Amino acid sequence: MKRWDIGWVLLFCGITVMLLFPGSRTEFTRLTTAHPYLMGFGKFAVMATMGELAALRIVTGEWRRLPGLPYKALIWGVIGMLIVLMFQVFSEGIHGVVENGYLSVGSGAFSRVVTAFLISLTMNLTFAPMFMAAHRISDTYIDLRTLGQRPGWSQVIEKIDWLGFIRFVIGKTIPLFWIPAHTITFLLPGEYRVLYAAYLSIALGAMLAYARRKVALPVKVIISQTLHK
Repeated sequence: MKRWDIGWVLLFCGITVMLLFPGSRTEFTRLTTAHPYLMGFGKFAVMATMGELAALRIVTGEWRRLPGLPYKALIWGVIGMLIVLMFQVFSEGIHGVVENGYLSVGSGAFSRVVTAFLISLTMNLTFAPMFMAAHRISDTYIDLRTLGQRPGWSQVIEKIDWLGFIRFVIGKTIPLFWIPAHTITFLLPGEYRVLYAAYLSIALGAMLAYARRKVALPVKVIISQTLHK
């Protein structure tokens, strides 16, 4: 195992240990409640970027500086803020339509599972594809700028492997991973959703980065050209 592998694992374990101790976990939860958007920004800027770096390690076989790293971390932070908002929008929305009789979820413990599933299903079939596509566009734009280009929107869109995006990201990760994963998210008490989402953000960063391995601008090419500029 290379030293950067050890460093990544130690950082991951350090975050985990911090969240396991009652004192630090309580403070983390307090800060999340008091400053939800700021904490959402920080959580995703760090942990989703960790996932993307891990995916880059898998794709290239070595640790490299992620091209446009500060900008990509900034984008992840903004995504984290949006997800904080969307969790509330879809959770309150589904509970509202259930209370008003527009959906029936039965009664008892099973109703909680159905409700959580409906929240996850609605969010992942509406908001998720849009934000994943927006992230793909922003990532490709940053990659092109890293190569010294000044692309227009049409150039960015043409560089994206939309067929691969739809087949893998939309067609596989949403039904097979995200809908079940977020069903669990909405079954958890509110204070634990934040912790769970933090780890899902690592998976999110890894999946979206790994899905880009066959695009017109392979990661290896971007890194190689960046290092030799």
